[in-house]
Amino acid sequence: MDNFKSGFVTIVGRPNVGKSTLMNHLIGQKIAITSNKPQTTRNRIQTVYTDSKVGQIVFVDTPGMHQAKNKLGEYMVNVISKSMSDVDCILWLIEPSDKVGGGDKRVAEQLAKVNVPVILVINKIDMSDGEKVAKTIEAYKDLVEFAEVVPVSALRGAGCNELIDTIFKYLPYGPAFYDEDTVTDQPLRAIVAEIIREKSLHALNDEVPHGIAVAIDIMKERPGNRAFWDIEATIVCEKDSHKGIIIGKQGAMLKKIGSTARYEIEQLLEAKVNLKLWVKVKKDWRDSDFLVKNFGYNKEDI
Repeated sequence: MDNFKSGFVTIVGRPNVGKSTLMNHLIGQKIAITSNKPQTTRNRIQTVYTDSKVGQIVFVDTPGMHQAKNKLGEYMVNVISKSMSDVDCILWLIEPSDKVGGGDKRVAEQLAKVNVPVILVINKIDMSDGEKVAKTIEAYKDLVEFAEVVPVSALRGAGCNELIDTIFKYLPYGPAFYDEDTVTDQPLRAIVAEIIREKSLHALNDEVPHGIAVAIDIMKERPGNRAFWDIEATIVCEKDSHKGIIIGKQGAMLKKIGSTARYEIEQLLEAKVNLKLWVKVKKDWRDSDFLVKNFGYNKEDI
């Protein structure tokens, strides 16, 4: 089709502004995990929005902009930099505020180096008012030359249709990159590992720092029964004391993580799942190139 548009769009912002929530809402399906802890998103996750009459948007979700303190942190910052190059448009997601914090200043420094349209997306308008949004625009307007400003609520979906329309204005004409029914380039194993990690973060609250990873050891359909999967996974933490907290009294915490993860994995696979979880200690894994790679992070980005 001559009037079909397609392109890549990166979503950037400091931790916890709602990047993954926004992406999940825009494509209408949960792909990226969410939590109220910083650095939840570690990989560059691509999801696909297709409107057969208008075009296709390939969204690239990124980790929150932060100062790297270990190998994993360096990897995540590297992912952000790579995700800002070779795209057609960038969404900078912020929260309503009349002051620009240090994290957003770091984002602005990166955006000053790019030569593509930047759309400022002001999230969480359901928790704010028009006056606060106006003050936010005033505070941010001189940091970067914005192509557009779009207020949204990623949680409620307000403004998301307008944002999609705005993005298409800045994409080039061209064919689709993916089939119409594709929603992500993430392999199933990666999505399952992320679901388990998300449920761990939710269940543990602030008891265990962010230093956990999930490795899928076994993931296979049962022979002769395509409606049943056997999955074994290991939750990796950095300290013996963390292992005890993750397992919990008489295994209660691990059971809680397993049951909530299994429910969501069954929705994803549309099948019954036998999920077994183990916990291992790998001290300082976030500072090991080998282990960061081993836990599923893209070697090219390290």
